[in-house]
Amino acid sequence: MGSHKDTFDYIVVGGGLAGCTLASLLSKSASAPSVLLIEAGADASKHPLTQAPLACFGAHKSDLDWNYTTVPQPHLNDRSLYNAAGKALGGGSVTNYASWTRGSKFDYDRWGDVVGDDRWSYNGLLPYFEKIEKEYITAVTILESSPNRKYPLRDRILQAWQDLGLQSIGSANTGNPIGIGEFVENWKDGKRQIASNAFDLSSVTVLTETVAQKVVLEEQQGKVTAKGVQVEDGRQFLAIKEVIVSAGAYRTPQILLLSGIGPAEDLKKVGIPVQLDLPVGQNFHDHLSVGFAWKLKDPAAGFAMGGAAGPWADPAYQLGLPADWIVTENVPSQILEEAARTDAATGSSEAAQKYATSLLDAKAAHLETVIIYVPGGQPLTNTHVPFDGTHIGAIMGVMSPTSRGKISISSASALDPPVIDPNFNATEVDRRLMRYGFRRLLKLVKDSLSDVVESENPPPPFQALPDGSSDSEIDERVRSEGRTFFHAGGSASMGSVVDTELRVIGTNGLRVVDASVLPVSIGGHYQVATYAIAAQAADIIARAG
Repeated sequence: MGSHKDTFDYIVVGGGLAGCTLASLLSKSASAPSVLLIEAGADASKHPLTQAPLACFGAHKSDLDWNYTTVPQPHLNDRSLYNAAGKALGGGSVTNYASWTRGSKFDYDRWGDVVGDDRWSYNGLLPYFEKIEKEYITAVTILESSPNRKYPLRDRILQAWQDLGLQSIGSANTGNPIGIGEFVENWKDGKRQIASNAFDLSSVTVLTETVAQKVVLEEQQGKVTAKGVQVEDGRQFLAIKEVIVSAGAYRTPQILLLSGIGPAEDLKKVGIPVQLDLPVGQNFHDHLSVGFAWKLKDPAAGFAMGGAAGPWADPAYQLGLPADWIVTENVPSQILEEAARTDAATGSSEAAQKYATSLLDAKAAHLETVIIYVPGGQPLTNTHVPFDGTHIGAIMGVMSPTSRGKISISSASALDPPVIDPNFNATEVDRRLMRYGFRRLLKLVKDSLSDVVESENPPPPFQALPDGSSDSEIDERVRSEGRTFFHAGGSASMGSVVDTELRVIGTNGLRVVDASVLPVSIGGHYQVATYAIAAQAADIIARAG
């Protein structure tokens, strides 16, 4: 992957999904620049946990995962939560569940409005979605992967959602995902598409198993200028043109902070000289989710994976994750208006209030639910339930949270993990959204699946939640069982940390390219948005020369 040297035109810090995409596209731009890509993890393209879809369950907490833990979450019973982050060349594309959802046009357009640049609206990013999907990543529906991959409950689940009043929309990737969409994945012929394979790195110098310590900064003509990157063992690599940090929503802010860019008071606490006082790490957002498991009345019917072979012996059933539909819902504004006023009265920022008000729009993608033919997203959530064909489950998440957290550091060492505080479930808006989602799912099971489902099988010590459960019952379940949906962003937000050219404000030669730049939460899974960010960034940087 190129020869080793110390000076390059561009240095990309972080060989994850965004970093691989950006490094590859930059290296193939008209000027054929030299590009160094620095990645803390190893090349995992032949790792056994990257070879088949169901192996993804084992990738979490493996050697492919940073295996982070949040600080105790006050609105989730003070629990510290597990957070996955890909630690390998390819990053999250090595460990994710390969759901391919662009998200809502409404959210991208809010992004464009917030930063005053239509390039970051849905239509501005659409050419990059299409470029990725046509040239690099194959994304298909369940039946497109194989006509034989028709799960036994496919039609029943579709009808159940329709009974709740939702419409079947076919593709959920047209910009308006509200309704019952076909579940789309980017497994290809039952194999994981890792970013480092999808994007040619033959013209890129790649350093794996190398932890970046900081960006080397100097003051030139009164402006902080990126000159290179220092890695953890003390070596330095020089950048002739630019350093681009693409280390993900957890480590990108950590690297900026270790470089002296961030809130001055936070930097002083760990003894790092302040280069630039910027709100790095703030506006951090993530999607809160809860898992469910339902015991089947007749496990022998073959409705769930893990039991007697039956239809599950068909190789087509192993081409991806066992689900058919991805359902996105808008919550009626009357349910959220009072909550938004409550949050405003309790001191949320003006920006947060404006954001909450925007969510009253009928086009906002508030909730996502996937019913899956294993117990509750096993093993992410309901690990108390056996994987033996006796249960189906679901995972439901708040896709437009108004809660905001922070990423910070506890020391001046890159070997220490970042301090992760999502501040989950902190607003009344988020709690109302979760209650609504719970009630919809409970009603669906009672009204349309009662002949298939015997009962909910909640984690001890909880009792099954019936349709008609109280706010307090639902709230306690969320506080005890809520966890990340693994969609982290916003920790180096566009408009406050980077400008619309992705340059770190107040610097020369330094940009951020990954989900850290998202100023608003996107109602989808972030790999598609991140690929598009990186592809547009490559064009922006190449034009800048």
